[in-house]
Amino acid sequence: MIRILIAEDMHLIRGAVAALLAREADMLVVAEVERGDEIVPTALRVRPDVAVIDIDLPVVDGLTATDRLHTALPECRTLILTGLSQPGNLLRALQAHARGFILKDAPARSLADGVRRVAAGQRFIDPDLIADALETGASPLTPRETDVLLATEAGLSTAEIAKRLSLSPATIRNYLSSAITKTNARNRIDALRIARNAGWL
Repeated sequence: MIRILIAEDMHLIRGAVAALLAREADMLVVAEVERGDEIVPTALRVRPDVAVIDIDLPVVDGLTATDRLHTALPECRTLILTGLSQPGNLLRALQAHARGFILKDAPARSLADGVRRVAAGQRFIDPDLIADALETGASPLTPRETDVLLATEAGLSTAEIAKRLSLSPATIRNYLSSAITKTNARNRIDALRIARNAGWL
């Protein structure tokens, strides 16, 4: 039996995923959680073979939780579940040691197939998504540029961002200018949109 942990914050989707997998003769759902910070302690308790993790979870996001799970329980393999086919998210998922990446609108049969392949140590990723990810590439932004863009998304002014990150306003403007250039954007809002759509944030 393949023991499965499901991490999904939307009750309806979590229930549907659990019901689909429960119908498979070789699968057993051993735990369901709705927050990213619950994944590692639950996995250490129930010892799943595969964790099906939504990319957007509260408290701790799915990719961060995936990386932490790999460190805490490397024998548990992860299949990322997402509603958005952003190439940058796929690259980030692979960097977090995910073995599979599946869209929520994929055929139901694909979910069980993905769990089986991931459990067997294989990768399970849509070939079209791989091609898109290779075309888009990894994020060109540095960690600091990413922090500044995320602070911009929160609606903070340059002075407020500088205070939050313990940097000077001039340094913040330099990071924003660099992020705008690297994303070929018109301004900071456009850079934020481009980075978000690419899955770089």
